[in-house]
Formats: sequence, structure tokens, C-alpha cells
Amino acid sequence: MRIRIKGARVIDPGNMDEKKDIIIQDHLIEAIVDPEYSEISNDTTIIDAEKKIVSPGLIDIHVHLREPGHEYKETIESGLLAAARGGFTAVCAMPNTKPVNDNRQVTKFIINRAKELGLSRVYPTGTITQGALGNALAEIYDMKQAGIVAVTDDGKPVENPNLMRRAMEYCKGLNVPIFVHAEDLSLADGGSMNEGFFATSWGIKGIPNAAESVMVVRDIALCELTGARVHFCHVSTRESVEAIRQAKKRGVPVTCETAPHYFTLTDADVKEYDTNFKMNPPLRSEQDRQAVIQGLMDGTIDLIASDHAPHSVVEKDVEFDMAAFGIVGLETSLSVCLKLVHDGFLTMEDLIQKMAKHPARIIGINNDIKPGAIADLTIIDPEKAYEINVETFKSKSKNSPFSGVRVKGCAFLTMVNGKVIYQNDER
Repeated sequence: MRIRIKGARVIDPGNMDEKKDIIIQDHLIEAIVDPEYSEISNDTTIIDAEKKIVSPGLIDIHVHLREPGHEYKETIESGLLAAARGGFTAVCAMPNTKPVNDNRQVTKFIINRAKELGLSRVYPTGTITQGALGNALAEIYDMKQAGIVAVTDDGKPVENPNLMRRAMEYCKGLNVPIFVHAEDLSLADGGSMNEGFFATSWGIKGIPNAAESVMVVRDIALCELTGARVHFCHVSTRESVEAIRQAKKRGVPVTCETAPHYFTLTDADVKEYDTNFKMNPPLRSEQDRQAVIQGLMDGTIDLIASDHAPHSVVEKDVEFDMAAFGIVGLETSLSVCLKLVHDGFLTMEDLIQKMAKHPARIIGINNDIKPGAIADLTIIDPEKAYEINVETFKSKSKNSPFSGVRVKGCAFLTMVNGKVIYQNDER
């Protein structure tokens, strides 16, 4: 089947930003032509993308799909339906499943299940340590052979610095990036939200900025020592942003991400004891939020990832300090991120860099829009205004702090391997 996407502004940062039509045959981009090009065969399906933007497929490199083991929160299928609705053609699945993804068998299960579904692509990550327990290295080589694109103990830090050094040295030889959850557990000390006025006034134990930034500084030093590729997940504090900024200036091979909630919300926005605002790292201060925005603007922060963390009411409908950390984000991420463009902090090209091109580079894939390339594309409607309604989510879980928020812009269509897997619901 042949598809023609008509009248869109095609943005492929560094390669193209102009109004073009894209012709797709089967699973490949056959041609990129001027809108005036009139040759259209009878079997061509036309997709009207006037006043919309075609981007390389968006990629979210920090997603919890929960399967195997926690299917009551999310399955690979429901997570990928949510990803498609959010405009993501690919996601990186975190390894904190049950059993954890620390071996070839679990890696293969995730890959094969995703292929069966034929939705968004899944690139699994494996654990750094066996069982994500922080005691001994996992079977990283075997997992790479099976298809992982990175290693991470996800919500757990590797507390032993010598073990982390060995992991970096080993992964450098395999050219496998390490995704770091930067948290000093002794400083976090069982806290539930940002340490400050609001935590104190509500009687909730706080987590200081230093719980994150101390580990960022440590792993920058180990990265500098080993030369490994280190990527910091969900950066939330001004001290972390500055440490990474200075490390990049020295040529240290570090990258980092932040999540939409860290540049849109602060601890002042937490509705009293509402566990949909509980995540780790926690929502920080206004000064931290501004530092994250500045880091996005000057390139210190390479990309945006949702840290999609579905939980059921069993984990969330409890006391704040007993509730699970984490929020869903796949279906709101693009809409929330577009506010950076509407407010003038980033250009649309900048945003596509951070949501499509840089994630692809970090996990080692090419998603250029060009003839002969696989047709993984996202069509963005930058002007569609709507109110976020968690009851319409494809995700099995509804734990979002953005419920009821008015936003502007969303995914209009998601295409993977030349197949439309999502198009334009009413939201």
C-alpha cells in the first residue's frame, strides 16, 4: 500500500525544515516531494497534514512497561497503545520487571512480545547488577547479544562506587551506555517529597537536593576516570544541571534527561497529600524548575523522557508517605513539552531534537527522514487544545498530576514501519 502525507511542515533537525509531501510505499519512505507534485496513483491513501508537523518518530528512553510480573499496572500491549497515542514510535523499557531483566531470557521475552503486537518499537534495557541488588554485575554481554540498548538499575542507585567503576569499564568495552539513577539513599533517608517549606508544613519527610547531586558528581568523576558513556536519568536539581554543564565543558562523555514534570511543576503545586504528585526524584523548588529550563535551552540537558511509571490504586490510594513513587506520562508528555515551544523557551526543531533525534543517538539508531529510510514518523498538531482526561488513557493506570490541565498540541498520527498505529482521537 502507498501512503502520501500531504502539506506538512517536515522537520528533521539538521537535515530538513520545509513544507513537503512524504510518499511511503510499504514500510519505507519512497520519496519526499514538493506539495505541487501531482503524480498520485489510484491506490494511494492520502493523509491530510496541512498545518501540522511531521517529525522523525518520537522516542521515549525511560518507560516502565511492567510486564512481566506487574501486569495489573501495565502490560506491554497497554503501554505501547499509550505510547502510540502519545506520538512515540519507540520506547526503552526499564528492567524493573518481575523477574528483573538481568538475563537473556527476559530480554528476549520483552522483544518478542513487542514484535507480536506490531505497535511502537521496544528497546529493552538490562540491569547493571544481578537482580538490581547492587552486589555483582549482571550478564551484560549476554543481554547485549539478546538486544538490550543500555543498562540501568533504574530506581535503585549502584551504591558501591568500585562496583560502578567496574560496570563502567566493562560497558565501555561493549559500547553500552549506563543509565544512572542518581540517588544517595542515606541522604534521601526515606523521604517522600522535596525537602523544604511545603514538606515541613505538611509533616512529610523531605528529600534534599543533595541526595541527587552528590551521586551525579560521583558518577561524573567515575565517567571521567573510565571514559564510559554515562547518561543521567530524570535530572531535577539546579546543582545536578550545573555539575553536568561543567562536566560537558571538560569533555566528559555524559548525557542527561529530564522529565516534563520537572520543568512544569514544583513542590508548591503538590495538592495536599495527593499521591499523583509523588515521584522520585520529587518535584523541586521554583529555582530548580528554572535551572532545568535553562539546561534545556543551553543544551546541558540532552533530551526529555517521560519516566512513565504506572501504578494502580492499590499503590496510590494510601497515605502519602506509604504510596509508590511515580506517575504515568506517555500520553501527556508531548502536549506538556509543547508548552516550552509555545512559551518561547525552545523552537520546534529544538523540541524534536530532544524528543526524537537525541534519544535515537543515545541508543544507537538512525531515524532520519530520507528516501529509503524506514517510515517511523510522528505527525504533530501543535494547535490542538484540549483538557487532559485520564479516563481516556490507553494506559491501564491513571496516576497523573496533569489530570484536568488545559494544554495545546498533541500527536495527530503515529506511524511505525509504514503502518498507522494511532490517528487523531477526540481526546
